[in-house]
Amino acid sequence: MRWSVLVDNFDLLLQGLLITIQVSALGLLLALAIGVVVAVLRVTPNRLARLVGASYVEFVRNVPLLVLIFFIYTGLPDVGIRFSELVTGVLGLGIYTGAFVAEVLRSGIQGIPRGQLEAALASGLSYLQAMRLVILPQAIRNTIPPLGNQTINLIKNSSLVSTISLLDILGTANLISSRTFAYAPVLLGAAALYLSLTIPAAFMVNGLERRMRAAYR
Repeated sequence: MRWSVLVDNFDLLLQGLLITIQVSALGLLLALAIGVVVAVLRVTPNRLARLVGASYVEFVRNVPLLVLIFFIYTGLPDVGIRFSELVTGVLGLGIYTGAFVAEVLRSGIQGIPRGQLEAALASGLSYLQAMRLVILPQAIRNTIPPLGNQTINLIKNSSLVSTISLLDILGTANLISSRTFAYAPVLLGAAALYLSLTIPAAFMVNGLERRMRAAYR
C-alpha cells in the first residue's frame, strides 16, 4: 500500500481533524443544552411540557441523522432558511444527540430520591431552581458514563457531515482518495484519526467517573 500518500497529504488530513474537532465540540455543547432542557420538560409536573419533551425525543430518535442533516441543508432553503456546511453539521449533531442526552439525564433525574426535590421546594426554591441547584448536578454526576458514550457516538457520527461537502476527516480522506486512488491507506489513516479522538475521550470519561466516585464516597 502507498503509505507515502498520508505523509504527502498530512496538512490536509490535519485540517480535516480540526474541522471534526470543531463540529464535534460545538455539536456536543448544543446537545448538552438541548438535553438539559428536554430532560427537565420530561419530568415536569406540567402535562403539556411533558408532551412537548416526549414528542421531541421520540421524533428525533426515530429519524436517521443523515435525513436530519439533509433536511437542514437542502430542505430548509426551500423556505428561505440557509446554513453553512459547518453550522448544518453542528445543528444536525446537536439536535440529534440532544434527544439521547435528554433520555440519559431523565433517567438520572428519576434516580434521585423524590424527597430531595420536595425538600428543596419546601425550603423556598422554585421548581426550576430546585432542578438547577439540587437535582441536575446529582443527575449529571450519576450519568457520566452514558453521557460519555453519547460523546463518543457524536464524534463518530460527525463523519456524516462529509455528505454535505464539509471537509472533516472523512470528507478530506474521500477527497485525497479520489485524487490518488490510494483508498486503503487513506481510509486507514482516517480511522486512526478518529481513534485519536475517541480513545482519549473514553479515558477522560473513565477518569472523571473515578474522581467523582472518590469525591462523593
